[in-house]
Amino acid sequence: MNKIALVTGASKGIGQAIAIELAANGYDVAINYNRSEASALETKKIIEGMGRRAEVYQADVGDVASIERMFDHFTADFSTIDCLVNNAGVSMFAPILEAREEMWDTINNIDWKGTYFCTQHAARLMVAQQKPGVIINISSNQKESCWPTASIYGPVKAAIAKFSEHAAIELARYGIRVLSIAPGYTDVGWPVDDPIHDAKQKIPSRRFATPEEIARVVRHLVSDDFAYMVGTSLVIDGGAVLPVLTETDMDTSWSSTAFGE
Repeated sequence: MNKIALVTGASKGIGQAIAIELAANGYDVAINYNRSEASALETKKIIEGMGRRAEVYQADVGDVASIERMFDHFTADFSTIDCLVNNAGVSMFAPILEAREEMWDTINNIDWKGTYFCTQHAARLMVAQQKPGVIINISSNQKESCWPTASIYGPVKAAIAKFSEHAAIELARYGIRVLSIAPGYTDVGWPVDDPIHDAKQKIPSRRFATPEEIARVVRHLVSDDFAYMVGTSLVIDGGAVLPVLTETDMDTSWSSTAFGE
């Protein structure tokens, strides 16, 4: 039987890349989207072109009733689940002195509450079917470090990583592995004149990730080759959270005195 994966926020960006990568590796895929129906249907078309089954489900994962409806439709179509990837999320930033309740609620509902209750619903199905499963939660490297204006986004992503550990403890007995990954800057198609490109010089790798690179990590983590990895959070950011020396500092650090000459 084909394995079945549900990927939230799979109409574009990292979620779309994950859905396509899993399909390329033998999964039929349930594609969740909230507003981008045309992009979700394009993802479905790509996956079906690979000879895999794909179904599309509209749901606002920030609303539990919407999650429940999505899983009702999903179980009617597939009846079983092997993998859930909680990718749906929003990136919103503001200084603490300017942040508003609406932004706080939006990030917490979509990123945090959505991850929690999608995990709960998928885990219930996995337990009921009495076969192993994998849940991957998308956090962020901002759980490791602090960026200005991220006083809501950063803590929420840290909560997702922490939740993944708790879920891993409780669900491992059922053969369910829960992991989180923490991507850094990932180029999802920003305009070439977007100021975000200035951040490249602060990353040791001097570039952003591609969605496909993140997707390949997910593909490996859900495989049996990583069956003993439970509760781990994997940072994928080109070294962005590491202390970065200036070019002058690096020249000094690598002087001949460093080798005792």
